[in-house]
Amino acid sequence: MEQPELFIMLWQGLGWPLLRLVFFISLGLMIGNLIESLNWTHGVARLASPLVRIAHLSDITGASFSMAFFSAVTANTMLSEAYEQEEITKQELIFSNLFNSLPTYFLHLPTMFFLAVPLIKGVAFIYVGLTLFAAFLRTVCILFVGRVVLPAHKEHCVSCRLEENRVDSLGQALGKAWLRFRKRIRRILVITVPIYTAVFVLNRFGMFNLLETWLARHVRLLAWLHPESLGVVALQLTAEISAGLAAAGALLDNGSLEARQVVLALMVGNVLSSPMRAVRHQFPFYAGVFQPKLAAELIIYNQAFRTGSIILVTIFYYFLSA
Repeated sequence: MEQPELFIMLWQGLGWPLLRLVFFISLGLMIGNLIESLNWTHGVARLASPLVRIAHLSDITGASFSMAFFSAVTANTMLSEAYEQEEITKQELIFSNLFNSLPTYFLHLPTMFFLAVPLIKGVAFIYVGLTLFAAFLRTVCILFVGRVVLPAHKEHCVSCRLEENRVDSLGQALGKAWLRFRKRIRRILVITVPIYTAVFVLNRFGMFNLLETWLARHVRLLAWLHPESLGVVALQLTAEISAGLAAAGALLDNGSLEARQVVLALMVGNVLSSPMRAVRHQFPFYAGVFQPKLAAELIIYNQAFRTGSIILVTIFYYFLSA
């Protein structure tokens, strides 16, 4: 490969995506810090307070849950700092991270919904509705399991936790947000950039293609799916969700698949492709917020919990729509 071609390949495959990732992480962190400083999360905090009481979670978890509706980076950073300062145990950190899956889902909901509607039209409401139901199911599960497993806290005041960082003016809020941003972004970038680069190198050597090809070949184990559906599942494995949605839309339009078959294919593709996307996209970000070993643990718990809920909802829909 000639030098200009190598430069173009590195820029398109690593430089520009990494720059974009850093930009959005920085933007999300700065906005989250500003919201935290201005204390704009009181409305959500009022919702979180009874939930953290039910689940025997601490105030910092409720504050993180409130913040996760606006910035996943800031929410996870709050949990990381609380854990490092021994304000919460590792067990509660795991529960708190899982508890934040609902607000994190809402962050991505508009993008997914407005991508799905033009491609699969009315079927998008069923597919998005099922994934939303799975997110609510995970939250309910955390409420009950947390209440059984975690010890009860004597006092709960999520709003008070958010009030601790309140400032009186926009100038003070910007100053405080900038100081926090400088402190937090340094650690995130020191870990995230090398890991993202390593993932890029592994991808260039074909490691992810090998794994995706293996998974795609073993899709035949899903014999209960309509044969035409397997192409949708395979595209979700080997490409992105948009490719699977585009294929599903085409098959739906020409009558090759019915709405039920499209939904089942998308749900199965969601389950099978999630672990791969977690390694590619989630781990570099998590490792910048938490210690790498802890980040890997949290992702494993998160993906197992998410996958289990999607499978359960898919089984429910399969029999309900039969």
